[in-house]
Amino acid sequence: MATHHPHAPLSLVVTQDRRAASDGDVARGMVVGDEWAIAETWRRFAPMVLRMAKRTLGSQSEAEDVAQEVFYGVFRKAKLLREPDSLRSFVYACAIRALKTELRRRKLRAWLRFDKPEVLACLGSRTMDVESRDLLRKFHGLLERLTARDRLVFVLRRMESMTVEEIAASMEISESTVKRSMAHASSRLSHWINADPGLAGLLDGERWG
Repeated sequence: MATHHPHAPLSLVVTQDRRAASDGDVARGMVVGDEWAIAETWRRFAPMVLRMAKRTLGSQSEAEDVAQEVFYGVFRKAKLLREPDSLRSFVYACAIRALKTELRRRKLRAWLRFDKPEVLACLGSRTMDVESRDLLRKFHGLLERLTARDRLVFVLRRMESMTVEEIAASMEISESTVKRSMAHASSRLSHWINADPGLAGLLDGERWG
């Protein structure tokens, strides 16, 4: 599980409306320790991080743990941000590093979570019937079998709709590596899914919402 950090709350209250502030202004505010900037960073980027973490890990509670860890790192490393206007990319990069670490931990623990009663990532509507939940549970079980890099690339490309260029920049790898990882992940998932009649059609683009 991701480490809990007591100084990285899961919710922050914005005392003054700074929604019109640019990402650069927010980043500069964080550097000098302005409370409004810390709160606005959470408000602006937490939904993105939580969604990506939930889709990658298949668990609401673990996504919240990772988000807590991500923003602890963002707040602590804000002074290292050389280009304040690239705050969004900075948060994305922190989230991806945290997710890669968590996925590697899972590999070491050899977790198999086909029947774990967690709230799974929703690829369509927010409410799913029993059959859909079972399919997602099985699919997350298949994702567990991919390497950390292949799994992240697949999630970012197919679920987050990021471009190859954006993924390469966020993960600090080449575009050709992104393409190879995506092809490898898709090939393996297709093979596993086709071997299970109950999962047929799961990789159809219409299923990703």
